[in-house]
Amino acid sequence: MTMPVVLVATWRNGLFAVTDETARQELSDQPVKSLVADGDGGALAIVGDHSLCRRAFDGGWTTIATSKFDLACCLPVGDRIYVGTNDARVLCVDSDGIHQPLTGFDTVAGRDKWYAGTALINGQLMGPPLGIRSMAATCDDAVLLANVHVGGIPLSSDGGLTWRPTIDIDHDVHQVCAHPTCPDIVIAAAAIGLCISRDSGSTWSTEQEGLHASYCSAVAFSGDALLVAASEDHFAARGAIYRRSLDADGPLQPVGGGMPRWIAGIADTGCIATRGSAVAVVDRAGNLYTSDDAGGTWSNSVSGLPSPSSLFIC
Repeated sequence: MTMPVVLVATWRNGLFAVTDETARQELSDQPVKSLVADGDGGALAIVGDHSLCRRAFDGGWTTIATSKFDLACCLPVGDRIYVGTNDARVLCVDSDGIHQPLTGFDTVAGRDKWYAGTALINGQLMGPPLGIRSMAATCDDAVLLANVHVGGIPLSSDGGLTWRPTIDIDHDVHQVCAHPTCPDIVIAAAAIGLCISRDSGSTWSTEQEGLHASYCSAVAFSGDALLVAASEDHFAARGAIYRRSLDADGPLQPVGGGMPRWIAGIADTGCIATRGSAVAVVDRAGNLYTSDDAGGTWSNSVSGLPSPSSLFIC
């Protein structure tokens, strides 16, 4: 099988379409983030902080909507696109490009306890803003989940009109991901480990067994298995990718088959992507690892890409 095109979005240098160990740059000198499938063979992304854009399969870009808000992530569900912002709002964009804030999200219980993620680095207080880091919908579109950093995973079962809290906000969740075919299964990467829900995100259990450190930053499903990235903290010099069957008990296992035991820094939110049997992982140093057999074997496609923000497999 030939590995499909992998799109690597970056925080400052546009997007790179990687194929056959070559990387073609698009939207140079612009921040691009939150690559997700558009449901029509292309991808959606946040471009330049305030624009929701679509990339067609042939590489052409169009703007769907612009906003005064600082946009963070997006999620298509049916004929709507839900967009999370860096000030912890959720917008709903319709087929005409009109966007409206979902006011029910502004009144979710416990919102007054949310806080921005921070860390003391070389004497300076650093960290991302309080915002929506990732979003997911169960495969039957019945449940929406918004990963607030730091504010847990509020859940909506009425299309975003009302929301309720689920996981403890101090678990410090970095990504939430819904299973592509089973509506009950949702996973999340959190600072306390891998979080798993078997009731569409209503309740959660946490696992750490097998991980070298508990700080998890990205998750994805690949066939009948899950993948999770772990490191000592957000600024760790090295991280690792782990795998386990969804039906198995016991420890998570480091991914082998050509994937290095230690990657350069973390694989951050959205930096593990899957599509069928194709899998891609990019680390903080811009090293892209790809697999065409559901993570059994890996190759290092390209190295040294600019600081990556997310991945998508065409």
